[in-house]
Amino acid sequence: MHAVNVTGRAARPDGSPAYVILDNLSAHKGAKIRAWAHKNNVKPCFTPTYASWANPIEAYFGPLRQFTLANSHHPNHTVQTWALHRYLRWRNTHTRHPDLLAAQRRGRARVRSEKGNRWGGRPLTGRA
Repeated sequence: MHAVNVTGRAARPDGSPAYVILDNLSAHKGAKIRAWAHKNNVKPCFTPTYASWANPIEAYFGPLRQFTLANSHHPNHTVQTWALHRYLRWRNTHTRHPDLLAAQRRGRARVRSEKGNRWGGRPLTGRA
């Protein structure tokens, strides 16, 4: 947790707390971590037990595992690390702007609406 940069509180100049999402690893709940969080106005938010999917970072781990580790036969850790770095460089250069993602979602919703097809169900009929 000490990787969070709270020096000078530049991200929160109004003094409001910084929220950090954590899983339920026991190391995240120790006395030193709680004291540090209290001192730095950081509020830990724990995901529910057995609900790692609730942590937003998990959406990135699946593709990372799929494209670098699944069915791989890296001869050593160095080569595996290179594969991870290669994927992360590719991912960072192929990011999509949030406005583009929102426009794509709206476009898909419009197409579904024009087809009269709501969320994969049967097309709407002319009957009420």
